[in-house]
Amino acid sequence: MESLYRKYRPLTFDSVVGQQHIVSTLEHAITEGRLSHAYLFCGPRGTGKTTMARILAKALLCRNAEAARAEGASGCMPDGTCEECELIAEGNHPDVYELDAASRTGVDNVREEIINSVNFAPVRGKYKIYIIDEVHMLTTAAFNALLKTLEEPPAYVIFILATTEAHKIPITILSRCQRYDFHRISIDTITDRLAELMRTEQVDVEERALRYVAKAGDGSMRDALSLLDQCIAF
Repeated sequence: MESLYRKYRPLTFDSVVGQQHIVSTLEHAITEGRLSHAYLFCGPRGTGKTTMARILAKALLCRNAEAARAEGASGCMPDGTCEECELIAEGNHPDVYELDAASRTGVDNVREEIINSVNFAPVRGKYKIYIIDEVHMLTTAAFNALLKTLEEPPAYVIFILATTEAHKIPITILSRCQRYDFHRISIDTITDRLAELMRTEQVDVEERALRYVAKAGDGSMRDALSLLDQCIAF
């Protein structure tokens, strides 16, 4: 049985919960054609940083993006149903690279997976997007190698760095990124979302129980859904 978190993971900007300040800013940047070449998504675990990175990638590579660019936008507001969006959601799009810096921290990894490939043009779309999770785990040498690419990236390359510990990232990297701070989601917002999903799943759960799960999730929708999964299993 598919977990609730995977089943209901946001696929579009409209389905993101609790980070409206970031959604609004990104949507305006996309529609007005004001893209940055590097983004930093930082905040507590489970607040949607990697999910938002994938949605941003969809906005730039969606089949509808070409029409939006013809009108001066950087991309479009994807509905998540075209082939490009589906490939990104599955982690199989050839122009979207997801790297876990927690397990691949060294300079050789950065050279192999980023520097050696960054100058090759995108395979399917207008952009080539690198999503680096837990970027603060990179070694000093790896950060220095990444910096050279961040300073003068090809026009088609966009970096989205995600971290729970922004204070560990060198200032030279921070200064070249457009920063977005993700906040813990309020208990009321999580409770409302859990209630909505339980209605969809046709599972009868008291609001008091959902509020308890929301509190235990500590501001993380992902953790709250994982806890709810465990509760339903019993």
